[in-house]
Amino acid sequence: MTTALVPTMGALHEGHLDLVRRAKEVADRVVVSIFVNPTQFGANEDFDKYPRTLESDRALLEPFGVEVFAPSIDEVYPLADRESPQGRIEVPDSISTFAASQPTTTFEGATRPGHFDGMLTVVARLFEMVQPDVAVFGQKDAQQVFLVRNLIEQMFPQITLEVVPTNREADGLARSSRNRYLSAEERLHALVLSRALINLSLRLMSATSTAEAVAEARASVEAEPEVRLDYLDIVDPHDFTPVDEQFRGPATAVVAAWVGSTRLIDTINLVIN
Repeated sequence: MTTALVPTMGALHEGHLDLVRRAKEVADRVVVSIFVNPTQFGANEDFDKYPRTLESDRALLEPFGVEVFAPSIDEVYPLADRESPQGRIEVPDSISTFAASQPTTTFEGATRPGHFDGMLTVVARLFEMVQPDVAVFGQKDAQQVFLVRNLIEQMFPQITLEVVPTNREADGLARSSRNRYLSAEERLHALVLSRALINLSLRLMSATSTAEAVAEARASVEAEPEVRLDYLDIVDPHDFTPVDEQFRGPATAVVAAWVGSTRLIDTINLVIN
């Protein structure tokens, strides 16, 4: 019997259910983990207010006939020091060594120092606890997917990674547990992220340079009221570094911005000819 793991932090939405559907296609048994991981939140981030909706999450998953794994912090991190509000949980040496060789301090890692150390720590821990044959992740967190793929290749080669395309609302907004924080007006402003990525992909067909196309996309986001751009760039999917003018082939565009007080990310795959 094969097992697929769908790691989540709960507050499930249709995008998570796409992961569950794919997991059921590729494995006999599906485990959906629900764990709000303290180690991937920074001191000024939204760990305390991150939505915790375990009962409604269970109800949403019930028709799928999957196993819900909702461990406590003590189960995931049994040796954690509880002196600080989130617990000072040390990153294992094996993860620290791995992370040091990866792009964990750029893009999301630059804005959220230590985020990827925490993410990789909990993913490795969940792999150890569940022992899956398949791990299912969403493409929207492109840098996370890149790092998890490398983590699997180097430390968990027995696991197969399945990546599911981003689920979007009818108007193009990428589904996210944080969308619930947006006011109706902010939600309209947030649509600039998906528009910028789509327009960037189209603009690459006629732009005189990749840098020109990226600059135009950034300007379109920065011009939107209530939106503060963090980053927007095109990266090489092989190493997650920004592409240069000579780059040709499949690439990934990534964007992150604050809409009001809510930070959102998005991504699309594209091709530079």
